[in-house]
Amino acid sequence: MAKRVRTQAMRVLDAHKITYTVHLFPDTIHNAEEVAAQIGLPAAQVFKTLVVLRENEPNAHPLLVMVPANQELNLRHFSHEIDAKAVRMAGHDQAEKLTGLKVGGISALALLNRPFDVYIDESASQFEQIAISAGQRGVNLQLKVNDIIQLTSATLVSS
Repeated sequence: MAKRVRTQAMRVLDAHKITYTVHLFPDTIHNAEEVAAQIGLPAAQVFKTLVVLRENEPNAHPLLVMVPANQELNLRHFSHEIDAKAVRMAGHDQAEKLTGLKVGGISALALLNRPFDVYIDESASQFEQIAISAGQRGVNLQLKVNDIIQLTSATLVSS
């Protein structure tokens, strides 16, 4: 695979002089567990980014929630964790409209200057590095968990 890729997330990391590894895979794969298999990492170490909305709070920022590929987000538990009455997953079209990115390529690193509250499952702290989307389907970035948390101002949660 000789494709040269430069995503917004990579430019951000380069600007902050943060080291990362690029993983390329077929952009037809939208399932994070399949991505993990393609790039040779355990599913627990590859994180997908979900767009979540607070129910009945139309002026609240949308939420970006990073969870392991092999895990579902428990919405009831998550809403309790963040002290919200209720939350719901954004639909595919809504997630793409809110982020400007395709589902399967949504990345908190590509949305740093946008009004999203960012959360990451606390299981990420078991690893020195995790892989997350680079903001484009078919490209994941592997980098230090601490760098992700610092750059995105992510809050650790139990999801």
